[in-house]
Amino acid sequence: MPRGAAVTGRIDEQGLPPEFFEAGVPSFVDFLRLHSPDLLPVNRVPGAGTAPELPHGTTILALTFPGGVMIAGDRRATQGNRIAYRHLDKVQRADEYSAVAFAGTVGLALEMVRLFQVELEHYEKMETVPLSLPGKARRLGAVIQANLAQAMQGLAVVPLLAGYEPDTGTGRIYTYDITGAPQEARDYHADGSGSPYALGALKKLYRRDLSEWDAATVCVQALYDAADDDSATGGPDPVRRIYPTVAVVTEDGYRALPEDEVSAIAGEVLEARLSRPDGPVAPLR
Repeated sequence: MPRGAAVTGRIDEQGLPPEFFEAGVPSFVDFLRLHSPDLLPVNRVPGAGTAPELPHGTTILALTFPGGVMIAGDRRATQGNRIAYRHLDKVQRADEYSAVAFAGTVGLALEMVRLFQVELEHYEKMETVPLSLPGKARRLGAVIQANLAQAMQGLAVVPLLAGYEPDTGTGRIYTYDITGAPQEARDYHADGSGSPYALGALKKLYRRDLSEWDAATVCVQALYDAADDDSATGGPDPVRRIYPTVAVVTEDGYRALPEDEVSAIAGEVLEARLSRPDGPVAPLR
């Protein structure tokens, strides 16, 4: 049977377009741009006129500790002056050794995160090796850059990438602006509307020798401070059992901290705030 006939038979049987049987490029984003540009997040929101009032997510942060990196976010999304979601997960697994969190337009952000996850899987299948962490940072930047036109109209998404490098045994953090240029942050970083207050807490409490439990406590303290001064950031809510999302990436891979562990840390933070409402202070010397 002619080679072309065999390919046609497979296409007819599986209902797949011919481009799925071509030797493609290792970038899934480029594959969509060539064959299905309408599926890219940037092309799924109308570009003309004033940006609609859509749910926005805040506040996200990440910090490194010996042997890994931790990434966290509050659970609130706002739409104008009201709370749109109380249970939003802004921290997502990217692949085995990286995680991504987002602040900004929720619908676009979730689409971009899913696209980034597929991008990493597609590259590994095509090249038979996983991307390096700097390579992942550049690929995420390309996804953000494709949304620049929408970001200029108010539909911005600002992610935060945290990953672990098995070769060096260290965690690294990459930050972005709306143009998609990755910048490596040293020790810690925060984004979103509550980030100025979260950064203030991180500056005060961060140490390079933090244990995993202490690192999670610092994350919860920083998010509490952000929620204390930023109405778009949600603090721990024991009545509804809503707590920040916290995840770590170490040599064992990505792991989301279980709710009972985060709730225990949040309980300690809330109990301490009864006697010191402004939180712990750093020593002068």
